[in-house]
Amino acid sequence: MRRSLAACRLDVNANDYQITRSTVGCSGPRAQLRCCYSARPYLLALAAVKEHLNELVMQALLDVRRKQRVELPETPEFVIERTRQREHGDFATNAALVLCKLLGMQPRDLAAAIVAHLPPSRHVEKVTIAGPGFINFTLSKSCLLGTLRRVLERGEAYGVVEPDENEHYTVEFVSANPTGPLHVGHGRGAAFGASLTNILEACGIRVQREYYVNDYGRQMDILATSVWLRYLELTGNPLRFPDNGYKGDYVVDVARALKHAHGDRFRRSPFEVTADLPPDESQGGDKEIHVDALIHRARSLLGASEFDVVYKSALDALLAAIRDELLAFNVRYDQWFSERSLADSGAVGRAIERLTRLGHMYEKDGAKWFRATTFGDEKDRVVIRENGATTYFASDIAYLLNKFERGYTHAMYVLGADHHGYIARLKAAASGLGLNPARVEIVLVQFAKLFKDGKEVSMGKREGNFVTLKDLRTEVGTDAARFFYVMRSHEQHLDFDLQLAKSQTKDNPVYYVQYAHARIASVFRQLAERRLSHNRSAGDAARQQLSNQHELELLNMMLRYPETVEKAGEQRAPHLIANYLRELASALHAYYDGSGTKVLCEDDDLRNARLSLLLAVKQVLSNGLKLIGVSAPEKMERQEA
Repeated sequence: MRRSLAACRLDVNANDYQITRSTVGCSGPRAQLRCCYSARPYLLALAAVKEHLNELVMQALLDVRRKQRVELPETPEFVIERTRQREHGDFATNAALVLCKLLGMQPRDLAAAIVAHLPPSRHVEKVTIAGPGFINFTLSKSCLLGTLRRVLERGEAYGVVEPDENEHYTVEFVSANPTGPLHVGHGRGAAFGASLTNILEACGIRVQREYYVNDYGRQMDILATSVWLRYLELTGNPLRFPDNGYKGDYVVDVARALKHAHGDRFRRSPFEVTADLPPDESQGGDKEIHVDALIHRARSLLGASEFDVVYKSALDALLAAIRDELLAFNVRYDQWFSERSLADSGAVGRAIERLTRLGHMYEKDGAKWFRATTFGDEKDRVVIRENGATTYFASDIAYLLNKFERGYTHAMYVLGADHHGYIARLKAAASGLGLNPARVEIVLVQFAKLFKDGKEVSMGKREGNFVTLKDLRTEVGTDAARFFYVMRSHEQHLDFDLQLAKSQTKDNPVYYVQYAHARIASVFRQLAERRLSHNRSAGDAARQQLSNQHELELLNMMLRYPETVEKAGEQRAPHLIANYLRELASALHAYYDGSGTKVLCEDDDLRNARLSLLLAVKQVLSNGLKLIGVSAPEKMERQEA
């Protein structure tokens, strides 16, 4: 953290978090500056605490500098950060370690000198020196108690920043080809993308959620042909199904709907369909050549307009199923963007023309290439094949340009880990188009594996042997699926344990967190049953009575929540929210089970203070669960392991 040695002193009122800076060490009148944090109210408590600690260290350094008669940089660099272990206090600084050489002192000696010269603060209970020279700060009870009022005042807005009108992200995630139902592999990308966009919004970033519909190209042609062949079977003309066709039962369902709507309109004789086709892979041939020949045959027999009817029927049916499934999974989009629209609107041609105008295209072997290596890609990329057809990458370039033409300041792609090559490719495209590549971000999500009865479940869309996201939701529930998908870093492979996700014990993390929320709700029901009520004003006035270690730990945990949200947004890491919720739930259960504390005690003031504490914890649990798309139930049954 950088701060001028002659900058200011910070005084923090733990009750209302008003912040006043006053100049120190400057000639002339002591000018007062009232700092405005209205744009980021949820960070006020945390920002005030870290800023206050920073100023305490800066004041101590001023005194040490005078005594040592040495010069320090005007803005010495050191950090104030959370300690990794609670026994080391709440915050720590490395100031002595990074400044010891400049002052000609040993790190621990400098740390001792800094501690000796720290101004008194009612917000710091204890200061210790650890290891080679770290200085650890333990916050005072009065500092922690301010968090309670802040949570209850902010409610659902605690942990949320007002949006920055200068930043507008478009975030694309899932975007699975509409060639079949979503499977459990897609589920992780959906849960991650939806959670991340919620977190980014909480961090003050305006977000537009987008699904890129791959409704243009060969895979959709294979799907349409697969549906047509199944349709022919339903009309009494069974045919050999291609090795490379889509074999799932859902294809039969689409074909059945097609027959119901159009009767025998698309019926053709088996001889016409199969005559002189090249052999398939299982017949000793090439499956790609065989399926391409089938697509060509379907188009020639049906004609372009009739083939498009089959094509659109398949697309509409599967896309509707995907939309419905994502809604059921608590994933919502602001726009479903059609790949076909890029070609129909001329956007692909305009993007290629722009690259050509800027001198980044060349011709080779009859094809047109983008000079991607100029911008760090491993190889140049074909955008127009020798037959005049544009490539998938040409559509990617046009889509990227389109995002910025629509006014977004940042384009984020959430892709599967197998798309690693897209990072250099898309950033090269951005540079070639004259865009800022730093505003193009690709987040890669590792694969999820489903385990059932201790065995991995294999998946393959073509073979139709995959477990759909709907199957998973039906078996474990949406809440469990959403939580399990984000409880590990997206950079790590995820093993999804079905048995654990379905269990109703403390070993199941989502159950453990939700039960903490429901448990607090039950306390308030018990309160009503006793014909008592919660007086929040009385609880606020009596909050100084919250004094046992479990209560102070809960207050400290709630102080950490805004910081955790901010870090989760910066690191693109929803798992930090899931981990935090598990820790907060653990602290709540420990308070309820192991502290010997009676919440509904006879003392009215103490009871109201403890109820206020529980109400605040309940609010933070609810806020965090909402970010990751998980419900916060008021009632749950508990089953011991």
